Amino acid sequence: MPDRTIPGSSGRIRRLRLLGDPALTAPCREVTAFDGELARLVEDLYATMYAAHGVGLAANQIGVPLRVFVYDCPDDEDRRHLGHLVNPRLVETDGPVIRGPEGCLSLPGIEAGTPRHDHTVVTGFDVTGEPRTVTGTGFFARCLQHECDHLDGGLYVDHLTGLRRRRALRAAARAPWAATAAPGR
Repeated sequence: MPDRTIPGSSGRIRRLRLLGDPALTAPCREVTAFDGELARLVEDLYATMYAAHGVGLAANQIGVPLRVFVYDCPDDEDRRHLGHLVNPRLVETDGPVIRGPEGCLSLPGIEAGTPRHDHTVVTGFDVTGEPRTVTGTGFFARCLQHECDHLDGGLYVDHLTGLRRRRALRAAARAPWAATAAPGR
C-alpha cells in the first residue's frame, strides 16, 4: 500500500529568503546523498510552501543551496500535480510562449506577466534516488520552469523587460518586506 502521509506534515516551516538575498542568485549544488537529511529537507520544503500558500518552492528559497524543489500545482485543466524533484534538469520546453501572471514566494505580493513555454519536460530523481520524468503543460509548465530557474540562481523578474520589469522591481523596493529582505536582518 502506498504511503498516504500528507507531504509536509512532519516538516518544519523555514524562513523564506526574499529578493535581495544572495541565496537566490547563486546556482545550487547537485545533491549527492539520498538520505534522511534529504527527506527532511523535502518535508520542510512542503511545510514551508503550504504555510506560504505557494504552488512550488525551491531549496534555495529557504537558504539551502541544493538542487531540490517541491510542487503542488494545478495545470490549466485543474488537474493537481504533487511531487518533488532532486537534481532536476529542464530537458524540453516547447509549444507557444505565453505571457501569463507569475508571482514568487520570494517576492510576496508582486505579480507580473511573464513569458513561458506552454509545455515542459523535467528529469530528475525522487528522494530515494529513483529516476523521474515530469511533464507539464499550461500553468504547471510555468511552475516547473519557474522552479528550475530558482535552482540556477534566477527569478521570474529576470524574464521581464522594459516597463514590466521596472514596475515589478519598483513594487519590490516599496514592499513592506523590502526592509527585512537583506541578509542578516
